Amino acid sequence: MSLNTLSDWSKSADAGVKYFSGIGTYTKTVEVPKTWLKQGSSVVLDLGDVKNLAVVTVNGKRLGTVWHTPYRVDVRAALVPGQNMITVDVVNAWVNRLIGDERPGSTKYTFADVKPYKANSPLLPSGLIGPVRLVQVSASSTAR
Repeated sequence: MSLNTLSDWSKSADAGVKYFSGIGTYTKTVEVPKTWLKQGSSVVLDLGDVKNLAVVTVNGKRLGTVWHTPYRVDVRAALVPGQNMITVDVVNAWVNRLIGDERPGSTKYTFADVKPYKANSPLLPSGLIGPVRLVQVSASSTAR
C-alpha cells in the first residue's frame, strides 16, 4: 500500500493501515543546492513526530536511528549537489496489531500468551507524522 501524505496510521480508514505493526518505508527525492554543502555547514533532517522509531538513509548510506525527540539526523555527509534520495524506515509498536486482532471476525496475525488489549482499547499513534523538514545550518548557525 502507498500513502501520499504523512499521517498517523492509527487514524486511517483502511484497517490494514490502522492496525498495522511493522516497518513503513517513506521515500522522497529532494534537490539540494550546492551552496548548502559548503565547508562548515550542516544539513539536518528534522522528522517532526515519529511513532516509534525511524532509520534514516540518504543516497543508500544509513545515517542514524532515532527513537526519541528531537527526531533529527545530520544528513550532510551523504548529500550531493542536485537530486538526493531520502529513505525513512519507521517502526511502530505491536499494540495496534494486537488490538486489531481482537476485533470480531478479524484475521489473526499475532499470537500472545497475555492479552492485555481488547477490540475497543485505544490505538496508539503510529508512523511518520511529521512535519518533515530538511534544514541547512550554516557555519554561522543561521537556519534556512
